[in-house]
Amino acid sequence: MPARIVPVPCLKDNYAYLVICEASRRAAVVDPGEPGPVEAALARESATLAAVWATHHHPDHVGGVAALIDAHPEVEVVAHRSDEARVPRAGRLVDDGDEVAVGEVRARVIHNPGHTLGGISYWIEEAGDGDDAGAVFTGDTLFGAGCGRLFEGTPAMMHAALARLTALPATTRVYFGHEYTAANLRFAAAVEPDSAAVAARAARVAEARARGEATTPSTVAEERASNPFVRAGEPTVIAAARAREPGVDGADPAAVLGVIRAWKDRF
Repeated sequence: MPARIVPVPCLKDNYAYLVICEASRRAAVVDPGEPGPVEAALARESATLAAVWATHHHPDHVGGVAALIDAHPEVEVVAHRSDEARVPRAGRLVDDGDEVAVGEVRARVIHNPGHTLGGISYWIEEAGDGDDAGAVFTGDTLFGAGCGRLFEGTPAMMHAALARLTALPATTRVYFGHEYTAANLRFAAAVEPDSAAVAARAARVAEARARGEATTPSTVAEERASNPFVRAGEPTVIAAARAREPGVDGADPAAVLGVIRAWKDRF
């Protein structure tokens, strides 16, 4: 069923998102880092808050939950079952494959540990917001041209998470948790300096940011072409990892990802 997706900038560089059912004007908010911008967006959209969809427990993604629930006590807070004690007011505990809904809009839960152990994404197969492409809300797992730090998980977990997310249809829109895309593309250019896809995307992003525009959403196709963490099995990325750590097993994309993630941590 048709959904309207509204990015809501929060804090310094976070994004929350309203997922609005066009038929009922009921909305879920993904990762409300603070309440004020979310309330303002609900008012602008004439939408009623029905649910909070948390991707993980970090405060910059759930810091607005308690105030929103105080103001909207009927709202359901969705989180991974392992985050019950870490996401404020969590009432609907989910796991991989579960379905959540707001009005007539339905999303599938994808458990993708790596950044945190309870990280989840929400996949709407057909968002219907223009061309019937799907949408996925990835929190801090899959960024524009990047991935999250491995605070709780392992490189193998992150590799599996990214592989699963980028196995979604190429046209799927990727709604990520932070405006890191320009910085991520600078790192991508260090990993694959001869990549035309990275250079072209960096130019588009620079133009968008100069106009004050957000870089969310990207698409699965863009991430497959220009995200070095997604491309950990490609010869150019393997070569870059081996230049940093000659002993890395190039046949193991998770090991390659671990090397370039450690490189990005210090980049």
